[in-house]
Amino acid sequence: MSEATIPVIPKPLPPVKKKKKKSRKKLLWIIGLLLVAIIVIAVVVSGKKENLITVQTEKIKKRDITQIVTATGKIQSETEVKISAEVSGEIISLPFKEGDEVKKNDLLVKIKQEAYAPQLQQQNAAIQVAESNMKVNEVTLKTYQQELDRIRQLQTKGLATDSELDNAQNNVDQALAQLNSNAAIINQQRTGLSQIRYDISKTTIYSPIDGTVTQLNNEMGEKVLGTISNQGSDIMIISDLSRMECQVEVGETDVTMVNIGDTAKVEIDAFPNKIFTGYVYEIANTAKTTGLGTQDAVVNFIVKIRIINNDVDLRPGMSCTVDIEVEKRSSVLAVPIQSVTTREEMKDGDMGKDSENENMKSESEEKLNRKMKPKEVIFVVDNNSSKKEEVKTGISDDSYIEITEGAQEDQEVVKGSFKAINKELEDGTKVKVDNEVKKKNFNKEE
Repeated sequence: MSEATIPVIPKPLPPVKKKKKKSRKKLLWIIGLLLVAIIVIAVVVSGKKENLITVQTEKIKKRDITQIVTATGKIQSETEVKISAEVSGEIISLPFKEGDEVKKNDLLVKIKQEAYAPQLQQQNAAIQVAESNMKVNEVTLKTYQQELDRIRQLQTKGLATDSELDNAQNNVDQALAQLNSNAAIINQQRTGLSQIRYDISKTTIYSPIDGTVTQLNNEMGEKVLGTISNQGSDIMIISDLSRMECQVEVGETDVTMVNIGDTAKVEIDAFPNKIFTGYVYEIANTAKTTGLGTQDAVVNFIVKIRIINNDVDLRPGMSCTVDIEVEKRSSVLAVPIQSVTTREEMKDGDMGKDSENENMKSESEEKLNRKMKPKEVIFVVDNNSSKKEEVKTGISDDSYIEITEGAQEDQEVVKGSFKAINKELEDGTKVKVDNEVKKKNFNKEE
């Protein structure tokens, strides 16, 4: 007989303790709080990194600074004579051409004289007629004078009346007046003759100086116009090329800094590898204005610089650029030009006044703009923070500007970037100095 199979009854699982569930929940809360704390710390750290501004700096040192006014213009000869016609006529002789050298009193131009021949003959004839009339009047005057003397003698004897004496006297006076009139006419005719002869003399033009024909506007056979009182046709220009100058246009804001005797360096486009030297010897008193009456009006003054090391053949009209050294100072505190910026600050006592008008927005903004006073400042680095220093500036050159007040030697001044200096930096801003940035960029450009 087989034994009966006894069924196996599974043991019931032990009940889950409530303490374990509570500990798990607590652990999840702790983990969640840790994650939140990590996120907050990361945000704070990343925010601090964003506020850290990278700048470039330079030590403040004493330097020699030369302030320069730059202007452009043309090369001209110091002595330049325009040869113009004083009489009208046809050119029948023109011995020199452009570029030729001439000496003083050389014949430059001869104008046809035939047009003056009839005038000369007519004037001579008029003088002869006037002189003949004068001789006739002299004879008439002599006759009347004799008649007057005879009547006077007769009157003393009672043989002539007072009326006859008066008539004789009137005849003498009339003859004398006519004689004086003829003399005046003769003088007038002779003056006209002198004028014609003067005009004839102006048909030949001689060089007033030693020089070179730098411009020739007419050819032989052409007709020129001219009058004695007004300038006629410009036939040519004679220039003394032994003494050259630069004529440059200096703006009205810079011309006040330029003085007679200031040294200048001249660069001429035709001689790119040579620097000429000179000095200011004349400054115009009257402005040269272009675009008068428009928004683009430009006011300049002509400044003349005499070139003193002219060992090449300079020609009038060559373009040039001039650097005029208007002021020079030695061993002064200086910072890079880009280090100086401006900040606008309210005048003392104005903040309270403006706060009273906060409800009137447009009016307060207008007052604010009017009362903001810009000040020049630099930023120096102290303990990885920027420090704003109010300064006063002096002269400047191409790279550096003088600091007269507000900075000390060996301070580390911020010189870049432009955005940092002009917008981002404030007093106490955290900064990171990286002076290798510009070097790296420079190497990349190379």
